[in-house]
Amino acid sequence: MTSFDLVRDLPAALTGRELAWTYIRGFAATWCTPLTSEDGTPEAELTAAEEALGIRLPAAVREAYALFGRRFDLHSNMQHLLSPGEFYIDDRKEALVFREENQGAASWGVLLTDLGRPDPPVRMRSDLADKEAERWEGWLSGFAVSCIEIVLSESLQAEEPVCDHGDYDDGDELARRFTRLPFPDYPEGEQGPAFYAGSGLLLCDGGGGWLSVRARDEETLDRFRADVPADWLNG
Repeated sequence: MTSFDLVRDLPAALTGRELAWTYIRGFAATWCTPLTSEDGTPEAELTAAEEALGIRLPAAVREAYALFGRRFDLHSNMQHLLSPGEFYIDDRKEALVFREENQGAASWGVLLTDLGRPDPPVRMRSDLADKEAERWEGWLSGFAVSCIEIVLSESLQAEEPVCDHGDYDDGDELARRFTRLPFPDYPEGEQGPAFYAGSGLLLCDGGGGWLSVRARDEETLDRFRADVPADWLNG
């Protein structure tokens, strides 16, 4: 069996749902803990959410939750992936909301008009002082792609000894020393995370001079912190 590779396997994973789920399985098995049949949201919970809201969930949403809906270490270390019972339709009745920023600064959802698509685009709405200015802006091209981003970004935020964070604003140096994951571009004007990989390392430049790192083991993380100058939170 071919081993999982963060960079090599990503382009294929971005082309379809099944390959996206394979990527998430590989990531969990290699970098965290392998997924099991107990990690998915039961079918009954998904059906109950549909009945409560009067909608049908897209195939990609059902598949994602059935795969890792109960693996909070993969999706809810910082931002909150809603459980099916927490899904709601926004106040303007424009979108089904499935994820929220931890301080309420933003929400992620799928437009109601896109719910009939198997793998609909994901939108993001910022919480603004001027509520009339709030819009569901483009985020990522499909729910499965968004799940890959969620798993990568949230795994970096785990309270585990292989994770750390620090002030670091030299993006050019990151690009020289590490391989950037070939993730799709975010819409113009939106600041999405930039992921990088190194030997036993996953990095995320979240913007604003903040760098997060996850290593395969504590020794690799120690070497990285000694080599990269930053005010590390845990080092």
